[in-house]
Amino acid sequence: MIKTVDITPALDKANDECGVFGIYKSNDDLDVVSITHDALYSLQHRGHVSAGITVNDNTRFTTVKELGMVSEVFTPKTLAKLPNGDIAVGHVRYTLNPALDRAANQPLVLRYKEGSIGIASNGSITNFPEIRQELERGGSIFQSNANAELMAYVIATERIHTGNLEDAVLRAMKRLKGAYSTVICAPTRLIGFRDCNGFRPLCIGKLRDSYIFTSESCVLDTLGAKLIRDVRPGEMVVVDADGFHSYQLDAPAKKTSLCVFEYVYVARPDSMIDGVSVYRARQRAGELLFKEFPIDADMVCGVPDSGIIAAEGYARASGIPYGMGFIKNKFLGRNAGTGMDKKKRLLHTKLTALKCNVEGKRIIVIDDSIVRGQTSQHIVSLLRAAGAKEIHMLISSPPFVFPCYFGIDISDEKSLIANKMSIEEIRRAIGADTLGYLSVESLRKTAQGCHIDLCDGCFTKQFAAEVPTTFFVDKYATKIHK
Repeated sequence: MIKTVDITPALDKANDECGVFGIYKSNDDLDVVSITHDALYSLQHRGHVSAGITVNDNTRFTTVKELGMVSEVFTPKTLAKLPNGDIAVGHVRYTLNPALDRAANQPLVLRYKEGSIGIASNGSITNFPEIRQELERGGSIFQSNANAELMAYVIATERIHTGNLEDAVLRAMKRLKGAYSTVICAPTRLIGFRDCNGFRPLCIGKLRDSYIFTSESCVLDTLGAKLIRDVRPGEMVVVDADGFHSYQLDAPAKKTSLCVFEYVYVARPDSMIDGVSVYRARQRAGELLFKEFPIDADMVCGVPDSGIIAAEGYARASGIPYGMGFIKNKFLGRNAGTGMDKKKRLLHTKLTALKCNVEGKRIIVIDDSIVRGQTSQHIVSLLRAAGAKEIHMLISSPPFVFPCYFGIDISDEKSLIANKMSIEEIRRAIGADTLGYLSVESLRKTAQGCHIDLCDGCFTKQFAAEVPTTFFVDKYATKIHK
């Protein structure tokens, strides 16, 4: 039986690829399975296509993974299959691949000359085609198109030339280009590492005496753990029986580049990333929007859920009352309709305007981004139909004009409305009285205090790392039909 899974992305939004988690139990009476399961719930926003957990129990690796949400994959029956070992890694996955590539569900467990490893990764390897071709010429056989599988092969090949797994990972990091935050469950240790630029987040926490590596600090808060710090760009961190160890790659990037869209949309607002509160960054975005667009209006509202915090910031800075403009339907069916019909139905059932709050008023409505434009057009039409007198749409990020190569799913510039139209043309297309975007300069100010530099290449085309010139296409991929 082939399982059907909804891969319709969040409407008119950019999405991150994955979320990762790892824990090393150190002399604690902890249930690593339950902890990892709870952690994946906290990372669900980073990926909703598949979920998985791998547990190492006395060097025996056991994995449960499947297509679906965390609640669908991990029933009491499937959780019972996982032993309460000493090391565990977990993963939630996001993908736009219509074939779903079931073999790419993570964590991936691979056996090689020196044993086994379980690997879970978030990001995008930009030299994927070159490395895969090189490995295939050497006889490697791939089961999926996952970055994690490629990374595991590179680590395995480097292990032949090194005396330990740590050195193999460091050598692999020098070969792998692009964005990756990765956790590895090894027979006797937990390993985490982050690309030289630091595109994707990864942090370190402690739950009593046990160490945790995970994509976002909100996971630590959920578990009652303490945030220690973020993994530095180009750093590998290891926990084993002797404690915590840090290794810094000796070939640093010319410039670090955390994806600024983590603060705009991707991360949960209760996370701290590289020293900056995501919630506070979004609030500042709203405050800076007011400085750039001081509009006279009766009410400020945000598009649920991603525009609400910036709207609160705008209202506080402007003195204009903040109000609820929309009701979000949180109980949509996951398989209602197909194709474009499905997207249209989702668009029309996801939000409704709160007529009693907007009728006869001049409304400032704030959203985090406009990717394709359909959702913005629908939002404006909802407010018009509810009797709004004026509609001023403000966006808490600059116009998306370039694709992303480092882990966000904006891969085709033809689908970006700002790549084809001017701001005035977009305003007319969506039907708003005003349309304003936060400037790049102000966007950078939202994350003041960040420990590393930011990547805003999707707005400026100024990427800190080399962008790929070729892309991998698997001619043997087979589509999983619904």
